[in-house]
Amino acid sequence: MLKPARQHASDEDDWQSESKQRRGVAKAPGKTELPRATRGALLIALACLCWAIDNNLTRRISTADAMVIACAKGLVAGATNLGIAFAMGAHLPAPHIVAGAMTTGFGGYGVSLVLFVIALRGLGTARTGAYFSVAPVFGVALSLAMWPQAPGASFWIAAALMTLGVWLHVRERHEHEHTHERLEHTHRHVHDEHHRHVHDFPYSGDEPHTHPHVHLPITHSHAHFPDIHHRHAHRRG
Repeated sequence: MLKPARQHASDEDDWQSESKQRRGVAKAPGKTELPRATRGALLIALACLCWAIDNNLTRRISTADAMVIACAKGLVAGATNLGIAFAMGAHLPAPHIVAGAMTTGFGGYGVSLVLFVIALRGLGTARTGAYFSVAPVFGVALSLAMWPQAPGASFWIAAALMTLGVWLHVRERHEHEHTHERLEHTHRHVHDEHHRHVHDFPYSGDEPHTHPHVHLPITHSHAHFPDIHHRHAHRRG
């Protein structure tokens, strides 16, 4: 009678141990491990943090040529990723796969990054990141068109939250009196209220155009975004 009971208890322990291992929460003696899902979520959060830092740093140089910035970042990122892949034993795929990946990268990374840098120049980091984050919606729409499948409830909840976030950004109106300090830089512009400067070269009147120019101090009030001309501090209270 005791042997079957012990065997049953042993089988139950084995089943519970195997169940924990499948869930990624198995513990070694004296060691606590995070569930795989938690480790994955932390890595995603870390990647988002790195993306946020990258966006803020890129904003500081967004007045430069957007295509040059995109090419430089692409070369560095591509070389780094290839180096990591080769170090892990990967090999280059067939030429047609490489060509397909480069074509996808040209549109999905190259052109996209150029537009992203231009948006940083005119909208600031937070708004650009918020608008850019809705890009997966278009990917999901394309995937649903190619492989029809009814999304689950979590999809619609996420879509609603993303829509709410973009709507809050779009309807926001930020207006107050502010002062522009003297600023000298180079970027593509037209002669609006922030570009009332003279030219020290023959000017035919073509707009927009690009040349080094100086912004003199001015105080005024109007609706604005945190673009390259509106990076001023705000008083609290």
